[in-house]
Amino acid sequence: MIAALYVLYNGVYSGRKDCDPWDEKRDARKYSGPWPVVAHPPCARWGRYWSGAPTEKVRRKLGDDEGCFASALAAVRRWGGVLEHPEASHAWRVHGLLAPPKTGGWIPADCVGGWTCCVEQGHYGHRARKATWLYAHGVVLPSLRWGKSPATAKLDMGCHSKEERARKIKTGICQQLSHRQRQATPPEFAELLLSIARTGRDRS
Repeated sequence: MIAALYVLYNGVYSGRKDCDPWDEKRDARKYSGPWPVVAHPPCARWGRYWSGAPTEKVRRKLGDDEGCFASALAAVRRWGGVLEHPEASHAWRVHGLLAPPKTGGWIPADCVGGWTCCVEQGHYGHRARKATWLYAHGVVLPSLRWGKSPATAKLDMGCHSKEERARKIKTGICQQLSHRQRQATPPEFAELLLSIARTGRDRS
């Protein structure tokens, strides 16, 4: 059994006999074992646009995710498994993790046995390239499909107003994916993460 933490309700991990999915309602910060984990902690306050658009009335705070990333990292270290976040996530620096090379390959992430790498989800079924950083602990590290993927769709380009977004879509600069399409984990990528987590030790 694998615990899938911080996942979408009725998403790719739901309805499986080998998965225990923790969506927003279950609050994955409460996970206390014993199975290895696949963790997808929220990234909005850790990414390139963590502060929000200039038009927003409320200014955001870097890393203000109510402890989700810290909890996910602790779960991977305690129970074994893998955590994914967008490439260049500020969470790596804040939590003392080394940034992996964009070209791929696993490197040591910290001094407690963690490993990290950069891989594009476009190699595993995502319509966009979606470069992603992985952190793994207590598992066997597989060789992945490194480097640039053939995917062509673009994720949201960080438009700062409705007018700018509409202009980019109209002129063809931006091939927009829906919010759920951007968030969702492709089935093939989910299988990859589960296969990594399965090499961890069940501590029940």
